[in-house]
Amino acid sequence: MRVDVAPTPAALPAAALTGAVALVIDVLRASTTMVTALAHGCQALLPVAEVEEARRRARELPGSLLAGERWGDPPAGFDLGNSPLEFTADRVAGRAIVFTTSNGTRALLAARPAAAIAVASFANLGAAADWAVAQRRDVIVVCAGERGDRSLEDETCAGLLVDRILSSDPGAVASPAAAEAVGAARPYAKDLARLAQDAPHARKLTAQGRGADVTACLALDGFTLVPIYRADVDKVVSPYR
Repeated sequence: MRVDVAPTPAALPAAALTGAVALVIDVLRASTTMVTALAHGCQALLPVAEVEEARRRARELPGSLLAGERWGDPPAGFDLGNSPLEFTADRVAGRAIVFTTSNGTRALLAARPAAAIAVASFANLGAAADWAVAQRRDVIVVCAGERGDRSLEDETCAGLLVDRILSSDPGAVASPAAAEAVGAARPYAKDLARLAQDAPHARKLTAQGRGADVTACLALDGFTLVPIYRADVDKVVSPYR
């Protein structure tokens, strides 16, 4: 098994996904929100790239919720934003959610050529690593980044994921990019809270009054659920469905 890391979707050659499995990360906040939504009983999330497409798809799916953000805020008319704290069981259980974000949903869509696709975050790090090892294929960790730029929190999560995969499978080999991510993640391995100050996007969210979201997104292994993106039906679902 070879383990690789793409620091942004643009750094991900589609050909590299052929036959491999992908773990998609957007720590702040889309991947954490998807884990939370499904853990709280959401039926499925439909990842969409553009706001108007999301509105159209929600109209075509009676009873669905419309969720996501642009520049951190929910667009006009959306039922929910992109805060994992909003996706409580009383709001999302049994509901389908059309979901569009600035970075995370685009990264998911970029990973569509992979043989299997799952969503990872700090919130389900251990479970996501176990899922990847169980696939017995090459693994590519795809970081959503921040509007085309690299993201410290995503790459830290990627490095910790790679480290766990390597520890679980002695035969796994890290690519140079994966080894670099492991090294960069080590200073945060025992103190993820440091990212609240060190990661520019975390500081931005805190300045917007979303510090509670940052805290929630930097909590480690709170969930064992690994969302699966089924590209054939264009839905992110619980593995138990």
